[in-house]
Amino acid sequence: MKSRKGLILLVACVAAAMINSCSSQKNDAFSYNQAKALEEAGWQQVPEILARIIPPTFREQTFNVTQFGAKGDSTTDNREAINNTIKACSERGGGQVLIPAGQYFVDGPIILLSNVNLHIAQNARLYFSSNPDSYLPAVKVRWEGTMCYNYSPLIYGFQLENVALTGKGTIDGAAREWSREWRKVQKPDKNRLRQMGNDKIPDDQRVFGNGYLDLDGDGKDDGFGDGQQHFLRPSLIELIECKNILFEDLTITESPFWTVHPVFCKNVTIRNLKVFGVVLNDDGVDPDSSEDVLIEGCEIQTRDDAISIKAGRDQDAWDRPGSKNIIVRNNRLLSGANALCIGSEMSGGVENIFAEDNYIANGMHALNFKCNLDRGGQVQRVFLRNTKVESCRDAMFIFRMDYHGYRGNNFPTKFNDFFVSNITCGNVEKKPFKIVGVEAEPITRVMLDNIKIEKAGEESAIEFADQLVLNKVMIEGNELTVQ
Repeated sequence: MKSRKGLILLVACVAAAMINSCSSQKNDAFSYNQAKALEEAGWQQVPEILARIIPPTFREQTFNVTQFGAKGDSTTDNREAINNTIKACSERGGGQVLIPAGQYFVDGPIILLSNVNLHIAQNARLYFSSNPDSYLPAVKVRWEGTMCYNYSPLIYGFQLENVALTGKGTIDGAAREWSREWRKVQKPDKNRLRQMGNDKIPDDQRVFGNGYLDLDGDGKDDGFGDGQQHFLRPSLIELIECKNILFEDLTITESPFWTVHPVFCKNVTIRNLKVFGVVLNDDGVDPDSSEDVLIEGCEIQTRDDAISIKAGRDQDAWDRPGSKNIIVRNNRLLSGANALCIGSEMSGGVENIFAEDNYIANGMHALNFKCNLDRGGQVQRVFLRNTKVESCRDAMFIFRMDYHGYRGNNFPTKFNDFFVSNITCGNVEKKPFKIVGVEAEPITRVMLDNIKIEKAGEESAIEFADQLVLNKVMIEGNELTVQ
């Protein structure tokens, strides 16, 4: 065992030295052999990462929510009963909080606590109200990449250890009840929050929700609220600054906003979820400024991104942690937008991403790396292999630095060291590849190896890309080359 760890460490050190060497000689040729050596060294890091990703375990005691007054009759408000059960379980050393079969209405957020596994049994459905006042007081969240205080996520946890959401049951966010209407009127709040992030206003002065924040518990507003209702939709599940987390087996549907959103979290396992969405911005799984994350065996069919790796937005994220050591494998990604992407909120940096053996069908893009010139940051050491793509409405593989929402800055993102192998795709309606950087910051060191696209509607677009290595990249039987 020690010799294997030593070998992996040696290979990783060699890889780092090669990357540093390439970085210091940006204009030198980047050969296929160099690229394959770096790819192999990268994948050899995966066992070490997996060894750190250990799902939490819990005491063998069960607290049934019905014993605390919960009723699965579809009309009783079970918020207090469920939260009281979670509190009792945590106070007694932890264990399982069981929601048995039934229809459980919840008018407001469920607040998770340390050492608790909230287990939603088969044939149990947990569904939420659309009353904004029920999701108060405002809590600390990251909303589309920027920190603020807003309406509570439907299921929320802050600074927890050893927490899980499991079971064969269903969590229903009832998004149609409010999300479509709120999205129509959210723009002023969204712009205001982004300007606060740009100006690095202190987090506790970014007050949304109902415009009221009382952190010191004196019953009075802390002085930075405006007393007005705001319209930033809550995510369905958001955990902030937590570690040792498990999401497993659940069906999750109709999120008002991003669905599963761990922020500043460590040691996260997301396994065998089924996620279904109905409205825009309903991303399936968004690990955000998190590290040591495993996403496997999930089926995600959302209107927006299926899996999007994030790390905050613009100036607000530059001095905060980024995302790293994330493994995405054996998933079925059926999103209407992007299947697997990084961004567009990635300003804190993203590195060491490994995706393999995923199935992608019928989205706008299969593999998308997106930002704009507001973002800054760096995305590097991304390894993708063994992926089947049925079809794409736009591009199969895309880098873009012109993502919407641009506010006029000039902080180009650095994209470097992407290694992509063994990809098959049936049909791309437009451009198979759109690898488009900017003159000030070309996309650097990208290897595309053994990729087959059966049909494409347009030619690929490659601009401002440096040290691009292509090997056996076949489009309609013709090999793609770079001049």
